[in-house]
Amino acid sequence: MKPCSFLAFDLGASSGRAILGTLAEGKLDLREVHRFPNGHKRIGEALFWDYPALVAELKTGLRKAAAVTTGIAAIGIDTWGVDYVLFDRRTRQMKSLPYHYRDERTAVGVAAVAKVISRDELYRRTGIQFMPLNTIYQLEAHRIQHPEDFAGATFLFMPDALALALGGDFRTEYTDASTGNLLNPAARDWDFELIEKLGFPRDIFPAIVPPCSFGGTLEASLAAECGLGRVPLVKVGSHDTASAVGAVPAAPGTDAAYISCGTWALLGCELPSPALNLAFQTFTNEGGLNGKIRYLANIMGCWLLQECRRDFQKRGLDADFGTLSRMARAAEPFRWLIDPNAADFVAPDGMVDRIRAYCRKTGQNGAETMSDGAVLRAVYDSLALCFRNKFDELERATGKHFPVLNIIGGGTQDTFLMQSAADAVGRPVAAGPVEATAIGNILAQAVTVGALPDWDEARQVVRRSFPVVDFAPDAERSGAFAAQFARFMALPR
Repeated sequence: MKPCSFLAFDLGASSGRAILGTLAEGKLDLREVHRFPNGHKRIGEALFWDYPALVAELKTGLRKAAAVTTGIAAIGIDTWGVDYVLFDRRTRQMKSLPYHYRDERTAVGVAAVAKVISRDELYRRTGIQFMPLNTIYQLEAHRIQHPEDFAGATFLFMPDALALALGGDFRTEYTDASTGNLLNPAARDWDFELIEKLGFPRDIFPAIVPPCSFGGTLEASLAAECGLGRVPLVKVGSHDTASAVGAVPAAPGTDAAYISCGTWALLGCELPSPALNLAFQTFTNEGGLNGKIRYLANIMGCWLLQECRRDFQKRGLDADFGTLSRMARAAEPFRWLIDPNAADFVAPDGMVDRIRAYCRKTGQNGAETMSDGAVLRAVYDSLALCFRNKFDELERATGKHFPVLNIIGGGTQDTFLMQSAADAVGRPVAAGPVEATAIGNILAQAVTVGALPDWDEARQVVRRSFPVVDFAPDAERSGAFAAQFARFMALPR
């Protein structure tokens, strides 16, 4: 087959990229053609995403990609989960800017939903880990505060909402929809009994389609403006973790544990069907590629480091992530520990002070004197211990033994974090590929258009194309992490 090019838009909570992927002779080559910042937009006390600005960046990415090649076979978009846009069905215009999942209004939704259904029953129905940012709570808060937005509306998750602006359809893709706490995980469709019980208008919910589905074509005037044809839009694994897990370089038929490590760290494995054991409600059942369930736990991840860096930048210290790692290495290990998933760390701004305050609140002496390096060391040590906790729970919940922990995504570039993960978990870490989400996005496009026959071959392409770095656990450091594990688990949760 002749070389085939695909365009992936990969949007995270802090940045977005347009990446061209060229598939030739069984290998994939990536080229970043556009990068742009992303983040919350504060209006008054509320947090939003700047949807019009994101659409403008996608169009810039299209123009830059077209300047490289006009032979693009398909386009796919992936983003973070849970967030959504309400559109007027008739005009296709958004009702309001989409809320950011870290907006504090979700507390209103949590309280309202709890009056209708218990957390245990909600987990039995949807298999989704409780998090206040889940779409179910966001929608309930939205309906309480702005019920007018629901009239004549259609609800689209962010990847489908962005695709709509390029010529996409009014359908939503399964992997991203599965993050909302509103699906029947066995049927892989909306739980309309739950939706009606909550009182949401049934007609706002669009049809759900599986990943690797066609979802429209590039709008004619936009295609002409960019010098492209009517390129098909593919609904890839549009939740970024679904795309990333598609790039785990696991051999066919093997059980692989993974962490997709970025702003969030998602630790889990793939299962053929949902696991709804109430004893493991910190694990979630989200949609995956190739008919699989992503059984995973959400961990706050590199968000903590990103926010510390932003605090330092406000003080005039323009520290890159390599500098943060060196500052942490130089600090005393295990002097202070935090629960990375504590509610104290959900909101943006002031993360360094939030970490110091948490340590004071939890009775860790001397927290008021913590240096910047000590704050960072607390993050690294605590993330690694959290990885160990969730890895142990994953093996208990599934009854599986995972000899290796695969870590993919941008966090793999932090060698201190990778070595700490291996030492804490006590298993070898296989780190890479770095661009896992974009790779999975592109491979889904290739499978959809027939450039690749299936996902077994797609993962062969990953193994042939991208380096993986191995980290072996150090016995002495593993012992030190083991000695601190009980103390970490005793932190309030």
